[in-house]
Amino acid sequence: MSERTAPTRTAVFEKRLKKRYSSERRFKALGMGAILFSVFVLAFLLVTMTLNGIGGFQRTELTVPIDFTQTGIAANAETLAQSGAVQSLEAQGLPEVVQFAAQQRVGDEGAAELGSQAWRLVANAIVADPTILDREVSFDLPASEDLSAAYSGDGKAALQPLAQRLAEQGHLSNNFDEGFLTRSDATDPQEVGIWGALKGSILTMIITLALAFPIGVLAALYLEEYAPKNHWTDVIEVSINNLAAVPSIIFGLLGLAVFLWLFPNMRSAPLIGGMTLALMTMPVIVIAGRNAIKAVPPSIRDGALAVGASPVQVVFHHVLPLALPGILTGTIIGMARALGETAPLLMIGMRAFVATPPDGFTSPATVLPVQIFLWSDEIDRGFVERTSAAIIVLLLFLLLMNGLAIYLRNRFEKSW
Repeated sequence: MSERTAPTRTAVFEKRLKKRYSSERRFKALGMGAILFSVFVLAFLLVTMTLNGIGGFQRTELTVPIDFTQTGIAANAETLAQSGAVQSLEAQGLPEVVQFAAQQRVGDEGAAELGSQAWRLVANAIVADPTILDREVSFDLPASEDLSAAYSGDGKAALQPLAQRLAEQGHLSNNFDEGFLTRSDATDPQEVGIWGALKGSILTMIITLALAFPIGVLAALYLEEYAPKNHWTDVIEVSINNLAAVPSIIFGLLGLAVFLWLFPNMRSAPLIGGMTLALMTMPVIVIAGRNAIKAVPPSIRDGALAVGASPVQVVFHHVLPLALPGILTGTIIGMARALGETAPLLMIGMRAFVATPPDGFTSPATVLPVQIFLWSDEIDRGFVERTSAAIIVLLLFLLLMNGLAIYLRNRFEKSW
């Protein structure tokens, strides 16, 4: 006769099982809540930035027709192709011609609110197409900062009736500002652009990548494949890990003390900025590179050595290609961090007012994050919208750079 076994699903067991299931449900709910909160914050940020930034891509403009056959300005394609063509047109009275045409179109009060540099837009159009001197052409010229603010419902209350009247007559409107992507910094929000800062960021990132990537990869290869396991190697590894967590402004102080001491005439240059950011990015690439190299199975090294490959051939023909996707991932993270950095670049003087795009790696320049920082300090509403628009451009630049890196990573990715 067999012994009777006690039931396993007792009341105590059922209570404990129910408690465990409840804990799992709460954990899942907390995880889902964290994800939903993150998505909500990200969506709020993107929507707010987009709504504020749309206005930054627009400019308030006055429509002014100019009949050049009645102006007396004379020039031909040969003279306009030479340097100093804009100055020649200025000497012939083009600013006065533009002002007179504006008075005829919108009256004295409206013409007084024409942007001070509006005539340069007309001059550039003449240089680009000299045939317009033989006919009447209608230009959309930038309005003054005050009239733009009044058109938006802010600024001086005395100008708001004028802005409303000009808008009703079809002379004043907000148009897409193509020049925002091609101009540089200015004191008037109607005249600012981001090309100078964007070009400075591109040049700085080129220097950063050219220095940090090869040095970081070679350092990771040496530490993983060749370095002896001793106390000094341990000290170097710990130092690299700590450098990855050092605040970025410390690297700015290092760049200020070392690079500007060596090259005192290159203050604000992309070369100095790129060298400073390379110091900050290199530890991230080294750490990611070492992890990627460690992930390569030892059997691949052993197989290559077994068929007669030298240690150098094993590294560069087998280990490095297989580790390259992981190394590129680390490079993406490091470059993305460098692209958005402001503090180290402020330390080396890249916050200067630079009204022209840099000509090369040694020209004075600023970068997009610093430009955004400077504009965010302005109280004018026009700069607020321009700041949001510049942030959108920075995000698109970051997505483009990351997209290229992800493509390269997938292109070289191999499975085993």
